Order: sequence, then C-alpha cells, then structure tokens
Amino acid sequence: MDNSIKQHLLEACRQHVSERITHAQQAIAAASEAAASDGKSSAGDKYETTREMMQQEIDRYQQSLANAKQMEQHLAAVDIRPQSGPATLGSLVETNRGTFFIAIGIGRLEVDGRAYGIVSPVSPIGTQLLGKTIGQRFVFNSQEYTVSQIA
Repeated sequence: MDNSIKQHLLEACRQHVSERITHAQQAIAAASEAAASDGKSSAGDKYETTREMMQQEIDRYQQSLANAKQMEQHLAAVDIRPQSGPATLGSLVETNRGTFFIAIGIGRLEVDGRAYGIVSPVSPIGTQLLGKTIGQRFVFNSQEYTVSQIA
C-alpha cells in the first residue's frame, strides 16, 4: 500500500470536515437572519413559537458545527507516516473484507477507483482494528476479518 493513498484519504477527510463546517456556519447565519427579520405580528403566540423554533434550529446547527470542529481537531492528530507494527490512528488497514483508514468516522470513500472505509478509532469497527497486527483476526457483525496489511 502506497503512502500517497493515505495522503489522498486524509485530504478527503479534511475536505469533508471543511464542507460540514461551512454548511453549519451558513445554516446558522441563515436561521439567525430569519429569526431577526421575523417581525412581531399581532399574533404574539405565533411569533414566540416561531422564534423558539428558530432558536432550536440554530442550536442544532451550532451542535453540528461543534462536532465538525472536533473532527477537525482529531484530524490534526492523524499521523500518516509509514509505519510498522500494530494499527493506530492514521493506519491504513487492509482486511479480507475491505480496507479501512483509521481517522474520523465518515463512512465509505472512493479514491482512485477503490473503496475505503474511513472509521473513527472509537467506532465499533475502529476499536476492533486498533492494535491489530498482520495476520490477526477479529469478528465484527458476525463476520470474520483477517488483517493482511497495515500501512
């Protein structure tokens, strides 16, 4: 496995997180603007209900923004230098059931026509992969995985 694949995967992760941050920021701004421009109508209860709904929406987007910023911090700790030994954060782990990049949890990603699972080290499959060495096996979702390569 080539280290340039890990570089491509890390860049794709950064792009994904950047898009999530931008989307959340834009949604917060739009919701804030909508709440501010909604003038108080003669139906006071309707106004209060609308403002509360807008505030809940803003809170939801702020939580999404906080989660994306936390993912951004996790990515800063990912070391993609070539390694030998057990799988760690930043490892590319090839198994008989797919290849996984241990970084952040964003799911399946295709690079150069090949699919990779981008998993968080604290996800169920990520915790199974961490610390594994070539030849080790584990069972996940009733399927047996065998580690064939770690980069």
